[in-house]
Amino acid sequence: MTHHTVEKIGGTSMSRVGELRDTLFIGGRQGADLYGRVFVVSAFGGITNLLLEHKKTGEPGVYAQFANADTGHGWHDALTRVEAAMETAHAAVLDHPADVEQARAFVAERIDGARNCLIDLQRLCSYGHFRLSEHMLQIRELLSGLGEAHSAFVTTLMLQRAGVNARFVDLSGWRDEGDISLDDRITRAMQDVDPQQEMPIVTGYAQCAEGLMREFDRGYSEVTFSRLAALISAREAIIHKEFHLSSADPNLVGQGAVRKLGHTNYDVADQMSNMGMEAIHPRAAKMLRQADVPLRVTNAFEPDDPGTLIDDQPATEPAVEMVTGLDIVALELFEQDMVGVKGYDAAILEVLTRHNVRIVSKTSNANTITHYLDASLKVMRRVEKDLTRLYPTAEISARPLAMASAIGRDLTGLAVLTRGLQAIAANGLAALGASQGPRNVDVQFILERDDLAPVIKALHAEFVAADVETSALDKAA
Repeated sequence: MTHHTVEKIGGTSMSRVGELRDTLFIGGRQGADLYGRVFVVSAFGGITNLLLEHKKTGEPGVYAQFANADTGHGWHDALTRVEAAMETAHAAVLDHPADVEQARAFVAERIDGARNCLIDLQRLCSYGHFRLSEHMLQIRELLSGLGEAHSAFVTTLMLQRAGVNARFVDLSGWRDEGDISLDDRITRAMQDVDPQQEMPIVTGYAQCAEGLMREFDRGYSEVTFSRLAALISAREAIIHKEFHLSSADPNLVGQGAVRKLGHTNYDVADQMSNMGMEAIHPRAAKMLRQADVPLRVTNAFEPDDPGTLIDDQPATEPAVEMVTGLDIVALELFEQDMVGVKGYDAAILEVLTRHNVRIVSKTSNANTITHYLDASLKVMRRVEKDLTRLYPTAEISARPLAMASAIGRDLTGLAVLTRGLQAIAANGLAALGASQGPRNVDVQFILERDDLAPVIKALHAEFVAADVETSALDKAA
């Protein structure tokens, strides 16, 4: 049996890696107890935003500046800002001057290399035979890898200084052959590593022929983490976050009202992902599932808490485990002539795919198809324009709404749809629509956007808080 785990640390937690040294990495461990763990790290918080673009605001980073460069000067300044941010990040982590100097030299070498690469590419593409657009994906990958390589290198230095036999494992393909598969990249990097004798610190980005960003974009670190865990047959894959997986957002329903999930399955993890709150990227979860590797999600700053185990086990009894929600746009296409005619749905899907719009859910009847989408109104205007061109006689509208969802491994016999509608009405609110599939793992309620927060509170009080109180009374009796 494999005794080691593969553990991932996200960017926000990495910004507090000094604290993690004294808890997660070392804590009270000594000698052999330090090992048997492989860590996959993300870039320090904010670095990937500076390298690519801000994930939430869209503010351009190096990549976006380079992609839109007319003169080529803006991205130079952006890359210089990345270098300064990296130096600030590792200065907050490293204490010894020799370690700080090593980190500074590492950053300078990688940043200068990337700068020279982009200058050469820009010069090459000034000739008509070459198109910059053909290389943009590789540029995005090159820049992404800088962040993870820096954080992994710095973490290794920090741990070595603390007496840990840490080893920097660089999957970023820096100045290495590029035409190898992800599996080969990982296998070659790990072939001489003994997790029982050393602590591998692995970059969350892996350069490979498949091109992780083509399919996963900024979810690539979870794919690297999952594939590594599958390939080395890890006993368990662990994701360390800044919070526990809870029954709802504690900032919304109150810290005392939520409960930690503790144990759930990959089906629930998929529903969570669909609602925009990923425990893990769905494709990454699939890799673990197929390799029969259980996943654990913990709070990085509570290392003694076992967190939440995610596996393929069914629930012991029906229960709503989580209530969550997100803002959506309802795209409605009404066409009187749709009845009995095939092809409408396929055409809509083609347009949505072309504009890279994520579908959360959908409903349809004889003459109307409604897609509930995770998209901006700006993108939706383009979608509407394309659909109007395809179906000039149809009535097409896009309306900002919200969706709340009650999720659980098994909702059988709980009357979640009925009780949910009643709980919403009892709080003076209204659902514009609701749906439940035959698999009994989630129920979705369509709402006005302003009603999302109070509806989540109402549903959580009905299905989770009430169950906790009932359970407590049963135990007391």
